[in-house]
This record gives sequence, C-alpha cells and structure tokens, in this order.
Amino acid sequence: MFASVGPNIFMRKFVCRFCAGVLGTLAFGLLAQPVAAQRTALFEESAAAEWKEVEVPLPAYPSSAELIPLDVRSSTRTQFFIDPRSLSLADDGVVRYVLVVRGAGGAESVSFEGIRCATAERKLYALGRGGEWVPSRNDSWQWIVDNALNRQHAVLAKEYFCPPGSARPSLAEILDLLRKDAGVR
Repeated sequence: MFASVGPNIFMRKFVCRFCAGVLGTLAFGLLAQPVAAQRTALFEESAAAEWKEVEVPLPAYPSSAELIPLDVRSSTRTQFFIDPRSLSLADDGVVRYVLVVRGAGGAESVSFEGIRCATAERKLYALGRGGEWVPSRNDSWQWIVDNALNRQHAVLAKEYFCPPGSARPSLAEILDLLRKDAGVR
C-alpha cells in the first residue's frame, strides 16, 4: 500500500510546484504588463503634445501677374498656379497657400488650402468668388491621394512642401524650388 501512495504524493507535489510556478509567472507578467504597454521605445522622449491648428487669416486675393506655374506631371491641359504672396509655414507645421486652377476652356477656380506634412493631409479653407474669399463648408482634413485626376496636392506635398526622407524645407527654399521648376525668377 505504501508503494501505491508514494508515487501519488510525489505527483501531487510536482503538479502543485509546477502550477505555483506557472501562476507566479502569469501573475508577474500581468503586473508588469501595464508598465510595458505604456512604453513604445527604449529611449522614448516624453509623449508628444497634442497637435493644435493655429488660426490663420485669409490672405489677399491673388494677382495673376505674380502667380508661379506648377507642373503636376500629368497629361492634362488644366494649368495650376501658386500665389507666392500667400505661401506660409505656420508653427503648427501646416503649409498654407493659394492655388489657382485654369481649365482648358478658360474657367478659373481659386482656393486657399493647407497641407499638413506630418499626416499627409490637406484642407480647404476658402474658395475665391468674384475677387473675395468664401469660407469652405467642408473644413475637415482629408488624405492626399496621388491619382491622375488630382495630382496637384500630391505634387505639392511630395516635391515641394514635405519631401520624403528630407527635413522640411523653409519658406524661402519652397519658393526657390517652385520658381526654379517653373523657370521663373
């Protein structure tokens, strides 16, 4: 009888020690989880401050004589222009500008827009009508899409305002690049 009880006692002790070890490991892991979940990198700086858009007044209405042509690298007869006087780079990281679009038939649209490099988004602030600004009804940020029909935003973002793999250019550098690419001095 002693021989049959011995192995059972040994197994019970082994199972109890094994379970205690597993439970201890699980408990330690659960306790450590909240601390580990908060940290995303070994040398992490303090959390980034929440982004807040600055209030910017509407610019002066553009003058046709000062517009800089923009090549959108697309086979369209539509012409795009940037008003250099409206170009601004605010503390919130948004590059704001006036875009003038002239269709092949002569129709023209004028808009005051912004591009946020950090999120690859664009925003329409106002539309031009009869030489005056009308605030946009849709003032939400939208993803920039690089497609054949509306390449102007993607070209502005990638090639002028937020070149990938580079530091964000200064306002003077953006203007110089726009003028150089357009052959304008």
